Amino acid sequence: MASQPLSPEVTGSLRTILFAVLAWVSMSAFGAGDPAAGQAQAAVCGACHGQDGATGIDPSYPNLAGQNERYLLTQLQMIQAKTRHAPLMAGQLVNKSEQDLADLAAYYASLPAKINQAQGDDETLARAELIYRGGIAAKGVAACTACHAPTGDGNGPAGYPNIGGQPSAYVIAQLTQYREGDRETDEAYGGMMRGVAQGLTDRNIAALADYIQGLH
Repeated sequence: MASQPLSPEVTGSLRTILFAVLAWVSMSAFGAGDPAAGQAQAAVCGACHGQDGATGIDPSYPNLAGQNERYLLTQLQMIQAKTRHAPLMAGQLVNKSEQDLADLAAYYASLPAKINQAQGDDETLARAELIYRGGIAAKGVAACTACHAPTGDGNGPAGYPNIGGQPSAYVIAQLTQYREGDRETDEAYGGMMRGVAQGLTDRNIAALADYIQGLH
């Protein structure tokens, strides 16, 4: 008897589980980071991201405080390897060891996340919430909650970032870069973010970014 093909929902769930397992294995390969050691290294980071890790000197800088450790480490590794384009950051990581990066990630993950507020009107926020929670089926845009959770907390073991409370300017920049193919840091996840962003207009991106800024 021929087996039936798996539904897209089941396939997506299996893919998420696989990514989580692979992320856990990768994270365990070198050992956990030391927040105290990371704090000693983070003083210079505070010049741009604030000493609390969540008060950037520019609204397009991300909040690091409360971000999940796996995601932080992966991004630091990519920036150091220049597979994520971040010229202002790359020079800061040149002489960092793998353990140094792990320590920095552990330190910022240990800090309390910052709570922000959305600024848009009720109609715009309602539209953004529909996209965040339900996606846009006609354009192949998956619901953000599938990876980032209803409150934006993400999924630490899978490496999906905590996006709740991130500055809207930062979110706009990242979604736009994904849409235009200028950011490819989702390669390990099958180009998931690029696929989602391609179905978003500038108007949708701006609304989503503001909604995400107010999530907590």
